[in-house]
Amino acid sequence: MTTAVPVKTQYEAIIGLETHCQLKTNTKIFCNCSTEFGASPNHQVCPVCMGMPGVLPVLNQRVLEYAVKAGLALNCQIADYSKFDRKQYFYPDLPKDYQISQYDLPIAQQGWLEIELVNAKGNSRKRVGITRLHMEEDAGKLVHGGSERLSGSTYSLADFNRAGVPLCEIVSEPDLRSGAEAAEYAQELRRILRYLDVCDGNMQEGSLRCDVNISVRPVGQTQFGTKVEIKNMNSFNAIQRAIDYEIERQTAMLTAGNQIIQETRLWEEGTQKTISMRVKEGSSDYRYFPEPDLSAIELSAQQLAQWQAELPELPAQKRHRYETDFGLSTYDARVLTDDPRVAKYFEATVAAQANPKQAANWIMGDITGYLNTRKCSIDQIPFQAIELAKLISLIEDGTISNKIAKDLLPELLSQGGSVKQLVEGKGLTQISDPAAIEVMIDEVLQAHPQELEQYRSGKTKLKGFFVGQVMKKTNGRADPKSTNQLLEQKLGQG
Repeated sequence: MTTAVPVKTQYEAIIGLETHCQLKTNTKIFCNCSTEFGASPNHQVCPVCMGMPGVLPVLNQRVLEYAVKAGLALNCQIADYSKFDRKQYFYPDLPKDYQISQYDLPIAQQGWLEIELVNAKGNSRKRVGITRLHMEEDAGKLVHGGSERLSGSTYSLADFNRAGVPLCEIVSEPDLRSGAEAAEYAQELRRILRYLDVCDGNMQEGSLRCDVNISVRPVGQTQFGTKVEIKNMNSFNAIQRAIDYEIERQTAMLTAGNQIIQETRLWEEGTQKTISMRVKEGSSDYRYFPEPDLSAIELSAQQLAQWQAELPELPAQKRHRYETDFGLSTYDARVLTDDPRVAKYFEATVAAQANPKQAANWIMGDITGYLNTRKCSIDQIPFQAIELAKLISLIEDGTISNKIAKDLLPELLSQGGSVKQLVEGKGLTQISDPAAIEVMIDEVLQAHPQELEQYRSGKTKLKGFFVGQVMKKTNGRADPKSTNQLLEQKLGQG
């Protein structure tokens, strides 16, 4: 009699993201206080955002415009009638002890976002549903200090500058199945918001904050498992690693016969683990009711049509166009369109008659390296796109070599100016005259008889040595193609 071998249970993850996006307005959602980042604590507050008695909020029109445009870009149904609600909860950094948000009638819902996944099997696309997009105000910020161990006391300070800053909360459907998918979803969402110019997406400043809801269930089961929420992730890479860790943790617990508890966890970068923050015994009762101080929002068809017409070309559309119109690879198109400022620079370079592939190579290579080193963006450098096009043209027509161009680039990136004038002023035009190159080759061969004899004895790798000597003699100005051809002729003459 044979004993049946138990079949190992296969599990799958169910993942959804709640993303808070700070809208790029100059003033807060219900008052005229500035939203500028980095101001001294409590210097950007007023009676309205501090919730003083007798004050009334007034909706910032720009907030509504940005929220609607974001909803349109995410293929949502825009509500012609929506309203604000009071969400009751009591945090030290919430001045009013309630948050003005949207509950049952949000400004946008039932949308979708398509992500592109690149892996060893090739590229694939997946549509992720958007449950809702709603407007709300942000809370303040607590700054914790002191040490129980060192000073015997701790304290918390409240900075209300952020209170009343406008947010869009975008809630996805539980359509994601891996850390890679979730990270790509968050990145594509940020690209769209940046292209719309409604959110700067700076995660390090808190302008884009993602909370992940994740559960694990046996494959084939329709009922969701117990949900765990992960907070405080400050990068897309951290989102992916936190989810992958949590999938492994929950799967191991279920395999061992243990029960998952509903809780909020934090991602610890140092240990590369999630840790428990607090246990949730049930859903919170926020006691929503319609905000009595704000009238309902009724959006006209004319206004909606106008904002629809103002939408720019979105990242997915631009990637497709770069591949079809410019013949770029999928990888190149993704890199160039990730930041709208880089895409704008690239298109300006191509518009100035530069070869698209060469323009892409220079921008993605040397220029990006310079930007990363200096920690600046491409719109902050004095080197104009039209001058990059001229640099590429000088290489292609043989006026300068690629090496000369690379030597000139740091000065152009830091100081700007005319490429042509710089080349002429430094006397760096390429030597293309075969007779002049031949004279220099003869001088190099005469100066290195031992290496020449070794080459003719079979050490053909020494050809690179001779090429290098010619380039050194001409300060890199000799045409590489002509130099190689003439050198081969000379070396083969015996």
